[in-house]
Amino acid sequence: MIITELVNRIPVLEIHGDSNREVTELVIDSRKVTENALYIAMKGTVVDGHSFIASAIEKGAAAIVCEEFPETLVENVTYIQVKDASKALGHLASNFYGNPSQKLKLIGVTGTNGKTSVSTLLFDVFKNLGYESALLSTVEIRIGEEIIPATHTTPDVITINRILAEAVEKGCEFAFMEVSSHGIAQNRIEGLHFKIAGFTNLTHDHLDYHKTFEEYLKTKKRFFDQLEDTAIAITNVDDKNGNVMLQNTKAAKKSYALKTMADYHGKLLEVDFNGMLLNFNGKEFWTTLTGKFNVYNLLLVFGIAAELGFEQDEILQAVSKLKRVSGRFETFKSDGGIFFIVDYAHTPDALENILDSINDIRTKNERLITVFGCGGDRDHSKRPEMGNIASKKSTLAIITSDNPRTEDPAQIIKEIEAGVEPQNFSKYTSIPDRREAIKMAIKFAEPKDIVLVAGKGHETYQEINGVKHHFDDKEVINELWKLMSK
Repeated sequence: MIITELVNRIPVLEIHGDSNREVTELVIDSRKVTENALYIAMKGTVVDGHSFIASAIEKGAAAIVCEEFPETLVENVTYIQVKDASKALGHLASNFYGNPSQKLKLIGVTGTNGKTSVSTLLFDVFKNLGYESALLSTVEIRIGEEIIPATHTTPDVITINRILAEAVEKGCEFAFMEVSSHGIAQNRIEGLHFKIAGFTNLTHDHLDYHKTFEEYLKTKKRFFDQLEDTAIAITNVDDKNGNVMLQNTKAAKKSYALKTMADYHGKLLEVDFNGMLLNFNGKEFWTTLTGKFNVYNLLLVFGIAAELGFEQDEILQAVSKLKRVSGRFETFKSDGGIFFIVDYAHTPDALENILDSINDIRTKNERLITVFGCGGDRDHSKRPEMGNIASKKSTLAIITSDNPRTEDPAQIIKEIEAGVEPQNFSKYTSIPDRREAIKMAIKFAEPKDIVLVAGKGHETYQEINGVKHHFDDKEVINELWKLMSK
């Protein structure tokens, strides 16, 4: 693409060199620069991309986008100065790939919990409705039937535009995308045109990155503040922060709720481990998904599909065919009568939601055994909170390792244990080895008991000291059950 076309609608401070030359690729990692690429030098929290401009030029970069020109300007290289390279990148990527987010209906889902579930459920609903779509989620990236492994909650904006451009090329009309707070803060959604933005909830998470809850809230709100007046914002007004998201948005405002009046109102009529009978806007239907948090997830899916112009009966028919999202309240029963649940719950709110959902369903004749931990190198303040919730709401809580990363698992467990109240000391134990913790839960369980293994869900690895070791909670449960039931 010609540089003048590439910088169209981008506030450029100065261009030095030939602006009519062609660039073949956009690159943000100087190590990946190829001949005639455009290298964008961004100032990160750890590394400043300006330090690698010379290296990028040596590798054949034809043009450089930067916030400050280097002292020495190389002949035959075009330099483009912008105020904020991180923000400019989104618009450069959109232009480079032909502004694909304007050519399809892009739906973004943000919030602390439920982003993956809602995005994936939307993808599946629209498949049931007969439409090819794209999905960008934590678990996977999909373009129709093609599956691409995901590496971040929100990929970099070049990757997003490349995937959306491919989706347009393959005839997709819709794209459903998780929008994380990290992605918003790092301008990874800059330049994208969202048709609908959905908000799930806001609870304690990512304070290791955002430092304060107020900063976390502001970051999420930024997504809605940036929406165009042609967009629609739909928010959960049962959440105290739901209306905050709408305060400065130019988008049309819509709401959903179970407890208060809203554009999309839901009721939970019946629930068990096999599913739920629900009523959305006066219409009853059955779903195999279960748990109150899934009522909210489905209600947002329903509202988004309705805002996209589909008939409510048609949507509910497609919703009733849905299967559970991998690692989200995934249930299976052993031949010995023990009921296992694997869930991604890794925040205090998510853990409380899953435990409340199980306790709402069980008859109290069964015991509830919870295996969980907390990730290392992440927000420390949620650890005691999760210790308190698990020990209070379970018959037995087994505290173990999640992804300790570079931290000592014993120290993480100690911080979780600090939240257990004295009256619940007899209701918990600690086993640092996750496999051994699951083994203990199976050994302790009797027929009809419920074993919840929380925190990793769909993940198939355990990260220890920078190395990802294969570990799949579902695999481990099945393997141990077979060994122990012989």
